[in-house]
Amino acid sequence: MTSTLLKRPFTILLVDDREENLLALEEMLEQDGRIFIKATSGNEALRYALKNDQIGLIMLDVQMPGMDGFEVARLLKTNPKTRHISIIFVTAISKEEQYILKGFDEGAVDYLQKPLDINVTKAKVNVFERLYQYQRELKETIGEVEKINKQLEKFVYIVAHDLKSPLTGMIGALSLLEQRESFKLTPDDVDEYIRHSKDASTYLSGMINALLDYSRKSITQQSIEEVDTQELVEQIARLLFPPRRIKIRINGRLPVLKTNKIKLQQVFQNLLSNAVKYHDKPDGYVDVSCQDNGDFITFYVKDNGPGIPMEDQQNIFRLFQTSVNHSGADTSTGVGLSILKLIVEEQGGQIKLESSPENGSLFSFDWRK
Repeated sequence: MTSTLLKRPFTILLVDDREENLLALEEMLEQDGRIFIKATSGNEALRYALKNDQIGLIMLDVQMPGMDGFEVARLLKTNPKTRHISIIFVTAISKEEQYILKGFDEGAVDYLQKPLDINVTKAKVNVFERLYQYQRELKETIGEVEKINKQLEKFVYIVAHDLKSPLTGMIGALSLLEQRESFKLTPDDVDEYIRHSKDASTYLSGMINALLDYSRKSITQQSIEEVDTQELVEQIARLLFPPRRIKIRINGRLPVLKTNKIKLQQVFQNLLSNAVKYHDKPDGYVDVSCQDNGDFITFYVKDNGPGIPMEDQQNIFRLFQTSVNHSGADTSTGVGLSILKLIVEEQGGQIKLESSPENGSLFSFDWRK
């Protein structure tokens, strides 16, 4: 990152009421990667500083007619847009301590006396250029860290969502077994709920192991494995414990892909879970199918549920946007679909929605082969 940043231009604002002084200072400091802006008055210097957010250093003459350098520095330091810019005063006035301290009080970071020593001036400007580049690198690093933290927050949410679905189903099955006499469960019912609970436990254990492996590796190290999407969707469908009135069906044979299993699993689990959770029909279905589109497989998840209002469809993939819920299920936080969008876009694909109250919802997403 450092080498890339150092190649960026370093902009210096030169301020002096005498044109010949500006030309001499530019010639003294000129080198590759530097851009010079010249101002002949305090007012002009303020205009340039407010309009150009790339200025890294100001070489400011103190003695100028009208607005002097001290006043320019004071105004620059009181403005949030310019207060961060380093200022070096360049002056021919007294070297007495009171003038030097006044310069520092007004916000200068250094003080150069005319006539300028070429080597000292060059050395000081070089130091401020390096400091500016380091500050910019630090700012970009902080920005990257904040971005990663936001991604981690989203990741934690979707992981919790993925773990909750089979766990909720397992708790429900165990509760029924605990009250089997009250519910008059047959031996076949008991065997079925025990089998579901065991499958859910195995699934959760596998998911936790995959998440631990995922957390230990960087994006470039995350394992690509052969994933039978038919088997994956069938397993998710079982462990969602859908009510008997809702059938999860697979139309055709889903492909085997070499991909990051946990991310594909997150997309399917959330789409299927939402379709089941918000379904409001007494006889419901959720159909999964796919189509080969060259470099991508397009997967489809279609239901005959309540649909999503037209006014909500454009915003549904935005963070914290929710749609009206007519099913009686718990209200969504509006985070899941925005994260699915990010996961699909990482693959270079898109996730889309077609929905109406008459036909339910159809989600489609592309996944790279």
